[in-house]
Amino acid sequence: MTKEKWRFIDSGNCSPSYNMALDEALLDWHSDGKIPPTIRFYGWNPATLSIGYFQKVEKEIDLEKVEEHGLGFVRRPTGGRGVLHEHELTYSVIVTEEHPEMPKTVTEAYRVISEGILKGFQGLGLEAYFAVPRTEEERNSLKNPRSAVCFDAPSWYELVVEGRKVAGSAQTRQKGVILQHGSILLDLEEDKLFSLFKYPNDRVKERMQRAFKNKAVAINEISTNKITIEMAKEAFKKGFETGLNIELEPYVLSEEETQYVEKLARERYENKEWNFKR
Repeated sequence: MTKEKWRFIDSGNCSPSYNMALDEALLDWHSDGKIPPTIRFYGWNPATLSIGYFQKVEKEIDLEKVEEHGLGFVRRPTGGRGVLHEHELTYSVIVTEEHPEMPKTVTEAYRVISEGILKGFQGLGLEAYFAVPRTEEERNSLKNPRSAVCFDAPSWYELVVEGRKVAGSAQTRQKGVILQHGSILLDLEEDKLFSLFKYPNDRVKERMQRAFKNKAVAINEISTNKITIEMAKEAFKKGFETGLNIELEPYVLSEEETQYVEKLARERYENKEWNFKR
């Protein structure tokens, strides 16, 4: 039986605005029937703090620290909390809601798509599994997150190794299309991450950072081998092919497509109105 062919784009390290614009453009093109389902890998230049669509910048983010560290800053079209994109592989998956393999509910579709990431971790020799919040307290904490930091708590079907979160993902559905994107941490500068958010006082910050160590971990902290970005790309590309039972065909954007993405990046994701007003 022939496997369904999906498009694969490795766009390398791009600016924060371009990264978000390309994800949005892929969603639009797929909605219009111009492209098949697509998986994309990318990185960030400069390293960037991205925030969720619903986050309040003034209340939650220390923009002086963002600038001090020379970081980019962008608001995602998806929900979730703040993510420092630095030593990581970022992925996005674009697929129609009507796809026969995609469940109708967000959490179940999340599980199906994340099967590819699970297989990628296993390909790197890590014992990853899906977190399912068991207690009522855990489920309630998902609805009312205490922290602005994305990796602070595993949510439904988040991927964990040795009980700690190793990938953070977010999903949106627009124009009949699912866009799921997320971070696979290779390494993590924890002090830098925690310096980017606002806290009621230092004691709260210290407590949250201590708790964070038990909740999240980067691949190279637990892997016996040093995992490079190239090794990660190879493992997760194979992981998506196995987990979703698809064949990935490499694709490079045309000049016309690139110009469209650059225009969208300028008009929306470099726009202060988009990034700061919520």
